[in-house]
Amino acid sequence: MACIALDATYTVDPEPSGVAVYSRRLIEALASTDAQHRFLLCYRLSRFGQRKEFLRPTKPPGARGPYFSIRMYQEYLTFWLPWQARLFHSLAQRPPAFHFEKEVVTIFDIFPITGKDYSTPDFQRKFAALLREAVARAARVITLSEYTAGQLVKHLETPREKIRVISAGVDFPTIVLDGAERAKERERWVGQGNEMVLSVGALQTRKNTLNALRALQSLPSNYRMVWAGGNGHGSEAIHEFIRREGLASRVVTPGYVSADRLPELYQAASIFLFPSFEEGFGFPILEAMTHGVPVVAANASSLPELGGEAVLYADPNDPGQIASQVRRVIEDVSLRQQMIVSGEARAREFSWSKAAEATLGVYEELLAK
Repeated sequence: MACIALDATYTVDPEPSGVAVYSRRLIEALASTDAQHRFLLCYRLSRFGQRKEFLRPTKPPGARGPYFSIRMYQEYLTFWLPWQARLFHSLAQRPPAFHFEKEVVTIFDIFPITGKDYSTPDFQRKFAALLREAVARAARVITLSEYTAGQLVKHLETPREKIRVISAGVDFPTIVLDGAERAKERERWVGQGNEMVLSVGALQTRKNTLNALRALQSLPSNYRMVWAGGNGHGSEAIHEFIRREGLASRVVTPGYVSADRLPELYQAASIFLFPSFEEGFGFPILEAMTHGVPVVAANASSLPELGGEAVLYADPNDPGQIASQVRRVIEDVSLRQQMIVSGEARAREFSWSKAAEATLGVYEELLAK
């Protein structure tokens, strides 16, 4: 039995992104294994005010499995942590504040290094430096896709034998709407008789929101778009485009949508569109599949690897091609049904239990050395 520390800071984010979802669900899945390790869930002191919400899995008395306890985590102040844990796993692609005997880091993407148009220069400098240090220090690097593994080898010259590709999982909805309920929910979002093109993610340059809007312009007027997400880098230009092009009546931007409201939103959609330029995984694609929604995605980065043959793809730089694929899915009833079935089957290949077992395998590999 060993003591393993994990940076669980992002599990308490009030508006959880992919990193937060990954952190929480991986920890919960680890708790369901029969591993006999002790885990320290480390939270940075900046989250001290949210301590009542800290994630700490528990188990029934006498049950086998790991034990979890909580630690605060701050440079200088909690200097004893490396003596308490043999291994530290950073779940948010940044190095721990202290040097541990063994370190593991999960890298979702490296766009702070490769995507000069996707964030501010200050963001790029800060997070590129953190990413480089985390990868250099880690004995093992976990990525969620082969694409990201290849990016690390290409741009950071990370030895391939140091990388382990472990896909994340996805949860299926507990509430499933019938056809009439879906139609009613769709009408609530985009009006009666309209088709709903849904995208989930920040309104930002990297997510390719502008080309999605240009695609919408060439679609029939009863095609409406709902883009659920907060404002990110480049959002000012996106909102200005909507105003300038007179798209306000066809585009709904509700901002961030909480996890408890997302199932109804997904199930209201006619189609899910994910035209992002750069993704290390793309959780919303799998989420849409679990809710019975056909997916059109960019043929870029990790997305073809994730969606396989269950998704239709388009060039993210070609709004006409994006529009054509969206219209094809909505108008071809047979194709639509086929995509819904194959999408659900594809999503079932991704499970948090498999992710947890594979991650434990990485820990065991290092602890045995």
